[in-house]
Amino acid sequence: MPKAFPIEFRRDVVAVARSSDAPIAQVARDFGVSESCLQRWLKMDDIEEGRRPGVKQGESAELREANKRIRLLEQENEVLRRAAVYLGRGVNPK
Repeated sequence: MPKAFPIEFRRDVVAVARSSDAPIAQVARDFGVSESCLQRWLKMDDIEEGRRPGVKQGESAELREANKRIRLLEQENEVLRRAAVYLGRGVNPK
């Protein structure tokens, strides 16, 4: 599993990569990260800044939470549906 870098470190590396005339591979080597990692950080920064279409970090967290809540509600709905069927069998409608 790759090691996690602090957000401040990522921002600094992205800022240096954007302002520097050095190739991305060189900047990545200088900071001790892989080139693909730096390219991913640059892509994420482009999305956050609105230069590229995509889902922002904050929005993706909200979306994950919403999906989790939807799954929970669907499970609760299924339990209630089964309980209604089970309890409805014993009732004699006279």
